[in-house]
Amino acid sequence: MKIKSSLGSKLFDTFNVIFMLLICFCALYPIWYVLIHSLNNGFDSAQGGLYWWPRKFTWDNYKEVFRNNEIITAFFITIARTLLATAAHVLFTAMVAYAFLKKELVGRKVYMTMGLITMFFSGGLIPTFIVIKTLGMFDNFLVYIFPVMFSFFDLIIFQAFFRTIPEALEESAKIDGANNFTIFARIILPLSKAVIATILLFNGVFNWNDYFMGIIYTNNQDLHPIQTYLYKIIMTSDSAKTSLMAGSVSQTNFTSTSLQMATMIITTIPIVCIYPFLQKHFVKGMLIGSVKE
Repeated sequence: MKIKSSLGSKLFDTFNVIFMLLICFCALYPIWYVLIHSLNNGFDSAQGGLYWWPRKFTWDNYKEVFRNNEIITAFFITIARTLLATAAHVLFTAMVAYAFLKKELVGRKVYMTMGLITMFFSGGLIPTFIVIKTLGMFDNFLVYIFPVMFSFFDLIIFQAFFRTIPEALEESAKIDGANNFTIFARIILPLSKAVIATILLFNGVFNWNDYFMGIIYTNNQDLHPIQTYLYKIIMTSDSAKTSLMAGSVSQTNFTSTSLQMATMIITTIPIVCIYPFLQKHFVKGMLIGSVKE
């Protein structure tokens, strides 16, 4: 027997649907706005009035992006940085988190206290810059790897998950002659796919989107990631618009702003494509430690 919904319940459901659709629109429209401008003639876009569909459709913006050798190099730097830095971060932080769970570790409480302090206080930009330059990582690709290999916040997340793994598994492995490295590699990591996917996504997005390190720690343009290159496009777009308004004539169909839009779409696509495959693990990883069994 079906239970009829009251008028108040129907109004409440309708309001929720409308409200959520409004939120979705506010979240998705900026992306759509960038997309239609990236697919429109750059000089036509500069005239304004472009809100829903491309007025003069063209692929020239994307062709120019992939024709530019500097952009291609920046993409390779970004891909290499994201893969290597994220993998190094997950592996190193997981190893430290597993080690810190061992009560027999000498100075364990001291290390944990030092780590907690770093979550709230940092040395600042200038001391960090001096350290990186002293270590020889300035204008070096390694500056994208070593400084981000460890995060105490991620260590806490790893530890919360590792505590849910039964100790009997480790004890049985030790009886069979396995050492800590073997237990970590063959038992702990395979059982930690959810938390690993969560940390991978967090740090992968950070390394892909970060432009600040490329500005501060590199002078060599061949080491600039795509986000730093995009930052340079944004900073030079005003002067390009000024020359356009002054009546400069060009045979091309793109402007610095349209190239900026196309580059933004290209840099967003990889993260959008990867996220659905990690989503099932991501939700579980976010709930780590929230429920006590």
